[in-house]
Amino acid sequence: MEVLLLNSDFTPLNVCSLRRAIGLLFVGKADVLHYDGTYIRTPQGAIRVPSVIRLKYHIKRPVPELKLTRKNILARDNYTCQYCGQKGGELTIDHVIPKKLGGKTDWDNLVCCCKRCNAKKKDKTPQQAGMHLLRQPKRPSYIPFISLTKYRHCLEREDWRPYLPPLSD
Repeated sequence: MEVLLLNSDFTPLNVCSLRRAIGLLFVGKADVLHYDGTYIRTPQGAIRVPSVIRLKYHIKRPVPELKLTRKNILARDNYTCQYCGQKGGELTIDHVIPKKLGGKTDWDNLVCCCKRCNAKKKDKTPQQAGMHLLRQPKRPSYIPFISLTKYRHCLEREDWRPYLPPLSD
C-alpha cells in the first residue's frame, strides 16, 4: 500500500509505503488528511489506513529540474499518440519539425507518437504529411518533486487528485 506524503504547505513530496507513513504518524511528525477506508490489524487493535498524510514541519527542497527524457515526454503526453490519439502500445518520440529541417530536440518540438504515425510522417512536417497535432507540445508548467511518471500514476488515484496540482494548463 502506498501513501501520498505532502509537505507542510500541502505540496506533494513523495509517495511512501504504509509502514513509513504509520511510523511518521506514530512519532507525531505527520497528520492524516485522508483515510482510504480500510483497516489493518495490530496486536493493540485495528488502525485506519491513511491515504494522504501531511508533515507537521516544512522540508525545504531545491526547485526540481525536469529533464528532457523519453520517459518524461511520454508521461507529459499521457502515453497517447499526439497525431491519432492511440493510447499505449508501442510508442516512440517524434520531432514535430524534423531535425533535418532544423527542428530542435526540446520540449516544444518532441511529442509521443505511435509507430504507425511515425512511419507515415517520416521526415516531414505534420502539414507536409497531411497530419495534425492533437495538442501543441510545451514544457510542463508544474514540475512535481515526484518523478513525472510517478506523478501521472498518482493522478489515477481519485482520493489523491485534490492534493495534486494540475500538470499543465
